[in-house]
Amino acid sequence: MDVNDVIIKAQLMDERDLDRTLTRMARQIMEHYEPEVGGKHPLALIGMQTRGVFLAQRLQTKIMEAEDTVLPLGALDVTMYRDDIHRRNRLHTLGVTDVPFDVSDRQVVLIDDVLYTGRTARAAMDALIDLGRPARIRFLVMIDREHHELPIRADMVGRTVPTIVGEEIQVRLHEIDDREGVWLVGRQEISGC
Repeated sequence: MDVNDVIIKAQLMDERDLDRTLTRMARQIMEHYEPEVGGKHPLALIGMQTRGVFLAQRLQTKIMEAEDTVLPLGALDVTMYRDDIHRRNRLHTLGVTDVPFDVSDRQVVLIDDVLYTGRTARAAMDALIDLGRPARIRFLVMIDREHHELPIRADMVGRTVPTIVGEEIQVRLHEIDDREGVWLVGRQEISGC
């Protein structure tokens, strides 16, 4: 959806809300994991391109500040794993996959901004498994839109926002956008002649 084609229906989260939610989610991540013997941590964070990568970086920082633990961080592009890649009417821009550690036998938290149909999450699991065999994969999203087409659910959710056909959720982050927050948007009605 092009910025010029949308109308903002509501701002769901501002910068402060995002930060507070990420702080809560960082605690949730650490509640489920304990360091292995010898100080090694079997947990890693992998952000899905594009905004999931920045959310993962922020979570890594929050965990480091709260727990004095630096978790491995990776970035995953799932474009070529999507089941609709040949059906989309636009050029695909490939992002970077950079997972500088072995995912085998690790507990991995996949991080994305919005869960919609579940197809991107499925593609991410396929891409991740091509890199190795994680011991466990957990899925964290900032917003769950509740229009799942596959039996995929997030383990950790910032906020659940039921949407209707024609509505979208836009998560915007300072790292790549001109503003920070989460908005519910709809398509602008175009009147005919």
